[in-house]
Amino acid sequence: MIRKLSILFAGALLGATAMTAFVGPHAGVANAAGSDTYRQLAIFGDVFERVRAQYVDVPDDQKLIETAINGMLTSLDPHSSYMNAKETADMRTETRGEFGGLGIEVTMENELVKVISPFDGTPADKAGVLAGDLIAEINGEQVRGLTLAEAVEKMKGEIGTSVDLVIVREGATQPVRLSIERAEIKVPSVRHTVENDVGYIKLLRFNEQTTSGMEEAIADIKSKIPADKLKGYVLDLRRNPGGLLDEAVSVSDAFLESGEIVSTRGRNAEETRRYNARSGDDVDGKPVVVLVNGGSASASEIVAGALQDQKRATVVGSRSFGKGSVQTIIPLGANGALRLTTALYYTPSGSSIQGRGIRPDIEVDQPLPEEIKAQMGLKADEDLKMGESSLRGHIQGAEEGDEGSGSLDYVPPEAKDDLQMQYALELLRGTKTNAAFPPKQDSASVAN
Repeated sequence: MIRKLSILFAGALLGATAMTAFVGPHAGVANAAGSDTYRQLAIFGDVFERVRAQYVDVPDDQKLIETAINGMLTSLDPHSSYMNAKETADMRTETRGEFGGLGIEVTMENELVKVISPFDGTPADKAGVLAGDLIAEINGEQVRGLTLAEAVEKMKGEIGTSVDLVIVREGATQPVRLSIERAEIKVPSVRHTVENDVGYIKLLRFNEQTTSGMEEAIADIKSKIPADKLKGYVLDLRRNPGGLLDEAVSVSDAFLESGEIVSTRGRNAEETRRYNARSGDDVDGKPVVVLVNGGSASASEIVAGALQDQKRATVVGSRSFGKGSVQTIIPLGANGALRLTTALYYTPSGSSIQGRGIRPDIEVDQPLPEEIKAQMGLKADEDLKMGESSLRGHIQGAEEGDEGSGSLDYVPPEAKDDLQMQYALELLRGTKTNAAFPPKQDSASVAN
């Protein structure tokens, strides 16, 4: 049950931090501040000195300044923030999708780290770590009392160094003790399966490995299903919180022959940028169904919006998160970096997703199981919905309405219970029909 709850919340929470672009340390020129601004800064300096001199405990100067900077940025919108040097390094590791570690996907259960699955060929896999193992100690330190993030951080480290684990394994009479040498780990951002005559591709995040991982998935599906038997593809973007803008563009490009993918518009008209598809459809024009839900945010919404507007795919599921802003990472040298909202992005039809989200062509709700509702204290007719429009201080979207954005972020662990997935398979196989599938080009379509 605990794992189900982590599945429920992760996408929506991560969706609040996704979609980044990178610039050099000196990009742009700041406007000169007026005399009133400098007077206000003098007040800040006075307050800072009084806190340092008179607060009941001796404060940490660096923490005071970092918190003040963060307060300024977070007052702008929920996605702008300051990152110190360590947080900046962690962010770059996340976007690269590579780090020194053991190679396991984990969650927290009963105050212990539970292994969901070891990645194939990684040190954890070779050492015999199994799905379902509970990690009780890391380098002699008890896991109880640590957060999941703290425990994961302790298992990461320099390549070639070792980690000592104590594992509680079902059926074992004694704890299993392992010493595992860290290696370079590439975090899978793509998973795929062959569903008889349909190729299923799940994008977990948009990092530097996503496009290449998807290309490998498409090639593997083609090798296993003859072209005349392949009905099409399901592209699953549910609970994908987003990531790199360039990866969202290249993923969209893989399914398009031509046309606009997305545009980004900043404060000044000259900052508008348009991203277009290049010739070549990696799936040879086969039908595509895209799955979205309330955990599909940012880069996921770029892909869904591009394929929907260009009439290349039918979008099935529930309304997406609605995060239509781009955060630029501005390096500050040894002092970390700023994550600053610098633009909003628009689908090929010119629609802003900010606070509105992607509305599916075919709405298929996935209800939250009653046992999870009961555990969370929800009434039978209550559901959890989270989206950009519900975030305090979010930028008001040009097309944001009273209904807002977002929907339930839940995907059943068993495929047979996954109503959205089953609907997509039935569409592709022709056992279910809908006027929205396949999408039809018409005079109102986006020009290529």
